[in-house]
Amino acid sequence: MNNAIEVVGLNKTYANFGLENVSFIVPENCITGFIGANGAGKSTTIKSILRLVNIGGGSIKFWGMDMEKHEREIKDRIGVVLDDGAFYEHLTMAQMKSIIAPAYSNWSDAEFSTNMERFALDPKQKISTLSKGMKAKFALALALSHNADLLIMDEPTSGLDPVVRRELMNIIIDFVRNDGKSVLFSTHIVSDLERVADMLLLIDKGKIVFEEDKDALLDKHKIVKGRNDELTEESRKLFLTLNETAFGFEGLSANAEQLKKMLPSSITERASIEDIMLAYIGGKK
Repeated sequence: MNNAIEVVGLNKTYANFGLENVSFIVPENCITGFIGANGAGKSTTIKSILRLVNIGGGSIKFWGMDMEKHEREIKDRIGVVLDDGAFYEHLTMAQMKSIIAPAYSNWSDAEFSTNMERFALDPKQKISTLSKGMKAKFALALALSHNADLLIMDEPTSGLDPVVRRELMNIIIDFVRNDGKSVLFSTHIVSDLERVADMLLLIDKGKIVFEEDKDALLDKHKIVKGRNDELTEESRKLFLTLNETAFGFEGLSANAEQLKKMLPSSITERASIEDIMLAYIGGKK
């Protein structure tokens, strides 16, 4: 499998925060969910790999090409959807398109018109009058109108209602059905990724915590419940989180099968991506 993005040893330092030796890949034909709490480093990572900010070191490659040497060629193949939109509010969507379109060699006005109709957007409407959901759809209409091979999306569903979020998820699924297409989807709303993500990348305090296949991650991690009197010092070590009350214990573990042998009366339940994320960034309880 080829990789759309390869990042090795990325560093970026601010006064009160920084990325420390961030390394990861985004495979082709794959939706990679980039998760973490607000302020964990998702947006900083995306701005760094897109060269929107200066970095302190590291290697960034897209389709095997170095971003520093092939920036124009690479950005021609990327569609970007940022949380803040980065649009001129006083312009209409048609005027904004006229500014953005010349930057791409494969821009298609026909495709843009199709996308605008698909998202029920009026090109004559001013950007300042758009809801957050409409701005997200407009950003996606632009990103999909120049035959991009990679979508990089930074918190595109933040603040949107569930109906619009599901609509955007369906668009992303349709996009990667085409061979060679890839998505890097940054969000703190991890429930959006339950259905669509293939890979999951967790960042916390500027460091990558894990990079795993979503289904394998969900298969490995389970919520385990049982009686307090069965717990031992050895079994407690196998929990990522553990909460004990007068009614019993509940915790999340990546060693559920081993715990089942040690705690025969315990029961296991499916963990969500959010359960797993919070266990890794929150530590033991």
